[in-house]
Amino acid sequence: MVHETGFYDLLGVSPSSSPDEIKKAYRKLALKYHPDKNPNEGERFKLISQAYEVLSDPKRRDLYDQGGEQAIKEGGMNGGQSPMDIFNMFFGGGSRMQRERRGKNVVHQLAVTLAELYNGSTRKLALQKNVICEKCEGYGGKKGALEKCATCKGRGVQIRVQQIGPGMIQQVQSMCTDCQGQGEKFNSKDRCKKCNGRKVERVKKILEVHIDKGMKDGQKITFHGEGDQEPGLEAGDVLIVLDQKDHELYQRRGDDLITNMDIKIVEALCGFRKTITTLDNRTLIVSSLPGQVIKPNDIKCIDNEGMPVYKDPCEKGQLFVNFQIEFPEKDWLPEHLMYQLERLLPPREDVMLTDDMEEVDLGDVDGQAQQRKQQGKQQGEAYDEDEGSPQTGVQCQTQ
Repeated sequence: MVHETGFYDLLGVSPSSSPDEIKKAYRKLALKYHPDKNPNEGERFKLISQAYEVLSDPKRRDLYDQGGEQAIKEGGMNGGQSPMDIFNMFFGGGSRMQRERRGKNVVHQLAVTLAELYNGSTRKLALQKNVICEKCEGYGGKKGALEKCATCKGRGVQIRVQQIGPGMIQQVQSMCTDCQGQGEKFNSKDRCKKCNGRKVERVKKILEVHIDKGMKDGQKITFHGEGDQEPGLEAGDVLIVLDQKDHELYQRRGDDLITNMDIKIVEALCGFRKTITTLDNRTLIVSSLPGQVIKPNDIKCIDNEGMPVYKDPCEKGQLFVNFQIEFPEKDWLPEHLMYQLERLLPPREDVMLTDDMEEVDLGDVDGQAQQRKQQGKQQGEAYDEDEGSPQTGVQCQTQ
């Protein structure tokens, strides 16, 4: 029994979700609400990261399920990791010491089709990145002309006092806007005209993203040293995270593919020949022999027609075919021919009838009536259960 579901709700998953589902949900939300992409969503990014930190650890998840967030606090939740630490560990950002020597990694999500993951593909991705200004070589202006910022007295931050109530004041610290937190700045005449003293300039970069056969949803492709440049730091990496879009015919399960096939009842009983178009536009012919009965939801498999195995594309998984049987509509056969059909089919099972049995009619479910009833419940027009009024699950059409 789950004590509370707050962390699950933050990630948009249910308490019964698997670790992979929790991981995938965090990946999508972390990319969406990262401060670099959504500066106003810092608090939400922090909450999402804290939820993932707990739910990704089996022991702490079990503790949370039993006692909620209070149990996590009493049990000593690992508070040493910041949301950015969790994000960087998840996306391969390296250790804290490495991040101090290197610039930030840049993460981009790339939507790909199942066919691209099957066949392999090359995509061009246009990015905007910071590069060190060539004119001033990242110095920002004339060498030796840097002066201490008069606004912040070289501290890089400004402190202002504001009153928050009667007799109560608060000190607010913020980055100095004049020197951009550097504590030093150039006079306008000494400032680099190309980068305006920022030391870096914004340029457009085209990356060729090679999607290998068999890559999976959520897999990362790393471009080392292609992140933003900053003086005194090694450039970070650009991480491309693959986001697989749904396919109308196929679902993927590891290296296997699953597809549905509709066949008529005569084909299920008397055999069929059907075609399947693969993700690389080949046509497969599948068939069953007369008398080889296919039942509803039967699953058959075709070897070596699933997804290519990553880094070994000559090997493939299996293709599973899930059969759905199309039954004929009502009154499809004249009544005088039913007897002939019955003689061809396996015999029906006889039921012993007694006088104390009651005979009832079967009716079709009226979906509209059921919908109206549900709307009535929502508007407070349903029967009061406390008075013992009967409640029914379905509504039948009047014959």
